[in-house]
Amino acid sequence: MDMPSRNTADDRSSGAADEGSRGFFGKFGGRSRQRSEAPAGNLHTRDALLLLQNYEESGRGWFWATDAAGRISYITDAVAQLMGRSGSELLGTAFTDLFLPVDSHGERQRTLPFLLTKQSKFDELPLRSAFEGDDRWWAVSGRPHFDEGGALAGWRGSGNDITAQRRSAEDASRLALYDSLTGLANRFNISKKLDTTLAAFSQQQRSCAIMLLDLDRFKQVNDTLGHPAGDALLKQVAERLLKIVGDKEMVSRLGGDEFQIILPDLEDRGKLGDMAADIIASLSQPYSVEGSRCIIGASVGVAIAPFDGQTSDDLVRNADLALYAAKGNGRGRFRFYSSDLHQAAEDRRALEEDLRDALVRGEMELTYQPVVHSKSNMVTGVEALIRWTHSERGLISPAVFIPIAEEANLIWPLGEWVLRKACEDAARWPGDLRVAVNVSPIQFANEDLPKIVASALATTGLPADRLELEITESVFLGDSAETARMFKALKGLGVRLALDDFGTGYSSLGYLQSAPFDKIKIDQSFVRGATVPGSRNGAIIAAIVALADALEMETTAEGIESLDQLDLIRKLNVSHVQGYVYSKPVGHAELIDHAEVGSWTIKPSGPAKQRNDRFQMFRKVGAIHGNHRYNVVIRNLSTTGAFIEGILDVPVGTQFVIDFGEGQLTTATVRRSMKHQQGVEFEQTMVSDGNGGLCTRHRVSPYLIAAATQQSTSHLALPAFTTTSDWKAA
Repeated sequence: MDMPSRNTADDRSSGAADEGSRGFFGKFGGRSRQRSEAPAGNLHTRDALLLLQNYEESGRGWFWATDAAGRISYITDAVAQLMGRSGSELLGTAFTDLFLPVDSHGERQRTLPFLLTKQSKFDELPLRSAFEGDDRWWAVSGRPHFDEGGALAGWRGSGNDITAQRRSAEDASRLALYDSLTGLANRFNISKKLDTTLAAFSQQQRSCAIMLLDLDRFKQVNDTLGHPAGDALLKQVAERLLKIVGDKEMVSRLGGDEFQIILPDLEDRGKLGDMAADIIASLSQPYSVEGSRCIIGASVGVAIAPFDGQTSDDLVRNADLALYAAKGNGRGRFRFYSSDLHQAAEDRRALEEDLRDALVRGEMELTYQPVVHSKSNMVTGVEALIRWTHSERGLISPAVFIPIAEEANLIWPLGEWVLRKACEDAARWPGDLRVAVNVSPIQFANEDLPKIVASALATTGLPADRLELEITESVFLGDSAETARMFKALKGLGVRLALDDFGTGYSSLGYLQSAPFDKIKIDQSFVRGATVPGSRNGAIIAAIVALADALEMETTAEGIESLDQLDLIRKLNVSHVQGYVYSKPVGHAELIDHAEVGSWTIKPSGPAKQRNDRFQMFRKVGAIHGNHRYNVVIRNLSTTGAFIEGILDVPVGTQFVIDFGEGQLTTATVRRSMKHQQGVEFEQTMVSDGNGGLCTRHRVSPYLIAAATQQSTSHLALPAFTTTSDWKAA
């Protein structure tokens, strides 16, 4: 009797069965019988096995089996190949060796070895491939099976590839925690991190500083070059921040052009100030974006826990207040938080309202600082400087109200008034003194500027070559065609153009080739350090002078205050000088008196050598000696010492602890004593507060103050003595 022929499916099944390691059907189905001889039950089993084999071949899933010891007895060959092996190579391998340990990728779940040991079934267990070059994730399910005696015989299970889902979930998680543009932590992430850090540090009595950064003139980039360029610029800003800070997890982009940095275990305001200055200097360097050259800046506010707040809300709020003060005091600077900033913010808002009516009330006036020929000491021109005498508050510094005017959109009417008033005054001066007027970037960007300048010259009759417009390098943002047209229009009027504050970080030799400047003004930051031993500023000034000479431009050195600075400037062939070594700004009436005499010559005078800046003030502080606290007044302050008054006849060599408030304590030794006045030298130098003032490098932690209060309140509430008899009694 002839045997019935096998169908094609039977042939494939039989072939697969001969290769047990290659197919689930072959492993568990055995050699197939002829269909006519197969019982009905076997036919159903065989069909099921064929379906499983087809499922394997489709790549949608895979199967595995182990012996009782957990060693692989079967695995789908296709998935083995994805792991860089073959099915036969993996036979006898511990199934757990196919996957990375759970702890290595941070999963919070029962581990595969634990489940196998407990002989527990499991479903959709996410596991990551352990083989190099294979970054796949698998969802693995398994069931134990037992022999007739109830002993564990092994495991059987399945798996499927969940790499795409896993990466999608990771991407979603990253988007929830990281800024999609820069890759930095986002606001939510950094806020949680700050909360956690401060909570832990409070228990451990550790300090933590934060910096808030805001980019200056970033809006101008977006408006000039478009948002894609702005996005590219933000990426470069993030890269520069990371180079300085180092720890990517501690730098965040809060949104827009705002950034935040967490600095654990850092409360040294000298180091913080240096870092803030480095950040400002780095972010102020030119950028190349889509073929255009961009220049922005940055302002930084700093707050330190626990001194400036012990919760994240308090710390961020106070850092933001410091940032607001930094931007309000001229931008491009940093500021530490102090309690007086709350009142300063209120005062600033009030000043903005008063500034709107200051011109109408006649509170604005101009003073003029002489610009002197360095060789002949002859005054060749003056710079117009605006002064605001408030009806109630008295003299308000331009460093305070000019930034307010810029933010409140008042700089244009204020700048136009200065221009017209300076031309009006200069037209009345005998002789041919030039008058220099500062033009802000906001004014320069206004297409009506040439019309206003022409109108001022025509109305006052001032010759155009006696008007000099001082323009800062920030106007070259984007190197736009509009900038070139503006220079051409102004130069067409016949006025002189001066490049102000050259060398402050925005410098490029490229624009000097095309911009029609008549003069370069060397920033005073180079001058003030030029006479310090080891300084390279002198070489930089010499290079600027050589460059100006080659381009047939004059040079003016700003901020010269000492005779040694003047000597150096003369040796370096700087053509003109401006600074207190010759004259402070003078009023219009005094200027006319000098001009009427004829040639105005000023003999230089001042300290022989540059010395540390001294800040004149009237500030009440505490001076602690032994168990006594004295109320004294600081009359001037430098990085190394102070001039105080309030205690009588203090012996030279006496040591005090000077209490500046808010935890600022420094040891000082009396070096000079004159009745109720003493000159003291600090044991540790003061550091910049970022606002033109000084502060102590370290502060006494509130934790220590609280501990001292518990131990002895007598040391914190000491009696004051101010008379000679009280001093002797002490």
